Amino acid sequence: MSTAEHSKQFSGKTRRVAIDPVTRVEGHGKITLLLDQDNHIQEARFHIVEFRGFEKFIQGRPYWEVPFIVQRLCGICPISHQLAAAKAVDQLVGVDQLTPTATKLRCLLHFGQILQSHALHFFHLSSPDLLFGFGGDPSQRNIVGVLEKYPEIGLKGVKLRKFGQQIIQAITGKRVHGAATVPGGMNKPLTFNERNSLLADIDAILAWSQDAVTLNEEIHVANPTHRDFATLYTPFLSMVGSRGELEFYHGGLRASLAAGSKIFDQFDYRHYHQIIHEEVRSWSYLKFPFLTELGPAEGWYRVGPLARINSCDAIATPLAEAARKRFRDYAQGDFVHDTLAYHWARMIELLHCAESIHALLLDADVIGTDLIVSKGQKKEEGIGVIEAPRGTLFHHYRVNEEGLVTQANLIVSTTSNNQAMNESVRTVANKYLEGQEITEALLNHLEVAIRAYDPCLSCATHALGKMPLQIELIGSKGMLIDRFRSGQGRFR
Repeated sequence: MSTAEHSKQFSGKTRRVAIDPVTRVEGHGKITLLLDQDNHIQEARFHIVEFRGFEKFIQGRPYWEVPFIVQRLCGICPISHQLAAAKAVDQLVGVDQLTPTATKLRCLLHFGQILQSHALHFFHLSSPDLLFGFGGDPSQRNIVGVLEKYPEIGLKGVKLRKFGQQIIQAITGKRVHGAATVPGGMNKPLTFNERNSLLADIDAILAWSQDAVTLNEEIHVANPTHRDFATLYTPFLSMVGSRGELEFYHGGLRASLAAGSKIFDQFDYRHYHQIIHEEVRSWSYLKFPFLTELGPAEGWYRVGPLARINSCDAIATPLAEAARKRFRDYAQGDFVHDTLAYHWARMIELLHCAESIHALLLDADVIGTDLIVSKGQKKEEGIGVIEAPRGTLFHHYRVNEEGLVTQANLIVSTTSNNQAMNESVRTVANKYLEGQEITEALLNHLEVAIRAYDPCLSCATHALGKMPLQIELIGSKGMLIDRFRSGQGRFR
């Protein structure tokens, strides 16, 4: 149910409409529209209005504390931050390869995290829009309404998320903000009884995951309007395995243009700064990353399930691979650019996680006891990258001789989708709200566009300080005549 307050401020011949806060997302954000007297859209923006500052207050802390500190970025995806930071810390202590047991425990933990996060997002936050319609009764358009009208769907979602949390608890000791990783490995084994307890429910989890894919596939294919809703033609960025397969924990970076041709492939993520630059803007605490080769105007990109399922060449698990092929067949072999197809892609990943969890639980290594490797030559820099539920996640740290963090940079998945979310909001506003009397139902269309990306706004708010003032002089025909940025003077 949308509980957003819609404020209107009149100034001369324009008025401002705000959705504050955007609902059914993690964190705090708002959407603002600037309209003229005839309700024509003059401007539409998605703002992030909270600031966390983790990059700054990590500085001065010992490197071994970082994986546990950064978990506090979020209560929804703490494992993602712990694992990305842990990979960076492994490099700091000179460990290039973990033991098979430690690697598989981290992967099992990661699959459990993605499964529970994807289940939470679709069933609790987004399914009300897809099941009741974007303009449905707001008193029904919520998880309670889903449980009342579609109890079987709602309960499957609750149980899928619970299973993912049980995996996290078994490995870390807690469902949220547990402790598992240590420099060079893991801090405790998975016991035989814990493994068997998880295996007891796996058949149902696999069946429910397949049902979730089928439901999303049917909803998307049966609704032609979903193809054009908030749709953008953008580059995609993701990590892939050595054979181009879907990979969440470790691989090379791949970026593709909207038409499908690769910009780069199998790029070593430890050199990410060569291919990604970041901008800040005065009206948001989110940074605006872009692919350096394409520049800030054309180089913004999308990450997450839609990027990963489009970009990968295959999925290693059979049920998810069959679902991926149907997904690509929908676009006749091309990339699927439909923004609402994020939900469909997300459930394909959920199915892959369920299959991968099943395989790992049957692997003898996962209940092994060889958890830590000896530390090697210490380094002053570590960069850990994983595919978090919402997309590619970068953790970059520098430390001094005493092991204290001197510099930290995080590029969080939602940050990479920042420009795309703004563009999707503008697209929906121009198509559905242009010239219309503003109603709750129409405003929810804007929120639907944001929810498709599953943004985690708490994780993503890092920009702080003096944002540059930029002035542009635009001629009567829309051509840029001159541009000035504070601190840099005039530039073109």
